[in-house]
Amino acid sequence: MLKSIGARSISPIAQTGLTAKGIVYCIMGLLAFMSAFELNGQRNEDADKKGAFEFIQKQTGGQIMLGIIAVGLLCYCSWRFYETFRKKTADGKEKTPAKKFRYLFSGLIYLSLAFYAGKMLFQYKKNNQDSTQQQVAQLLEKPFGQWLVAGFGLIIAAVGVYQAYYGLSEKYKKHVQKLNLHAKNTRYLLASGKIGYVSRGIVWLIISWLLLKASIHANSKEAGDTGKAFGFLESSPFGSYLLAALGLGLVCYGFFNFIRARYEKF
Repeated sequence: MLKSIGARSISPIAQTGLTAKGIVYCIMGLLAFMSAFELNGQRNEDADKKGAFEFIQKQTGGQIMLGIIAVGLLCYCSWRFYETFRKKTADGKEKTPAKKFRYLFSGLIYLSLAFYAGKMLFQYKKNNQDSTQQQVAQLLEKPFGQWLVAGFGLIIAAVGVYQAYYGLSEKYKKHVQKLNLHAKNTRYLLASGKIGYVSRGIVWLIISWLLLKASIHANSKEAGDTGKAFGFLESSPFGSYLLAALGLGLVCYGFFNFIRARYEKF
């Protein structure tokens, strides 16, 4: 089935997926910024991706919008799975196993988010329990559970380092080859990619640190998802300002996904 999908048919799927992902990150970044200064009673634990879904659902026509986002995220993970099993990149280069793993990892992450958004469509019930903590608790009960959690934390750390490197090295520019990279007006657009990837890398690194702490102390309550990472950052010196800056960085990342949807060669 994957082989029968051509470049023309995969392009709208990828564009839809990137647009949905961009919307989620823009909302999540805005919620993080609001929680930094407690605007409208926003809390940092509700500023993760699931909090973004709940925010969407509360708006007028929220059920329809959430359904569109869920379909968009399904498109995104379908594109990532397609890229996982595709032998060559869009420019004809052979894919390395590491790159295929990144595509697979990304696809699984967004498949779980699409599933969560789909559940919310049929049953609006906020889950106050941290799913990451639940999963870590289950891992800790298994043989060598602390090592398993530590290993997962190191994988997340590697993802975070790579995201920051990807932004700082400006490798992200290859996604927008059709954009006039030498035009002065595009510098601000491309800056959103650098800021966005670095900000996303910081979030992954904080989450990995929380996982490593949970593994060392064998305490699942020390682990957490994006919302807990925001809380960890806010508790540091000048935390509110750091969280606000990170929130704006995630908005930049969301915006760059819109640019990719428009200009990337799939």
